[in-house]
Amino acid sequence: MPRSERSPLLLAGLLATAGVAHFASPRQFDAIVPRELPGSPRTWTYASGVAELALAAGLALPRTRRTAALATAAFFVGVFPANVKMAVDWRHRPAPLRAAAIGRLPLQLPLVLWARNVARNGEGRS
Repeated sequence: MPRSERSPLLLAGLLATAGVAHFASPRQFDAIVPRELPGSPRTWTYASGVAELALAAGLALPRTRRTAALATAAFFVGVFPANVKMAVDWRHRPAPLRAAAIGRLPLQLPLVLWARNVARNGEGRS
């Protein structure tokens, strides 16, 4: 399978894994929900898990891939404040955990660009 056909499926796998993790271990996600958001952190955790699973399904289907990829790019931008909150909250944790939290911040950009590239390639064609 050419790289251009694998890329959307790999992105879908990443999102599906993250989506399942929101339900399997919600407490870790609850902790990074920004306090400014209304309602319960658990509601946001589950909502983002559902969104990730829906985006994964959309990316897996060629017919919906372009739209899902654009929505995925927007989703990655939208969850950035949670990563900032995690980095701030973890600033006094041991160095490896602090590094992981800070390392998540610049990783958002390649994820956004990956999703945009999948959208640009439409149905997985170069």
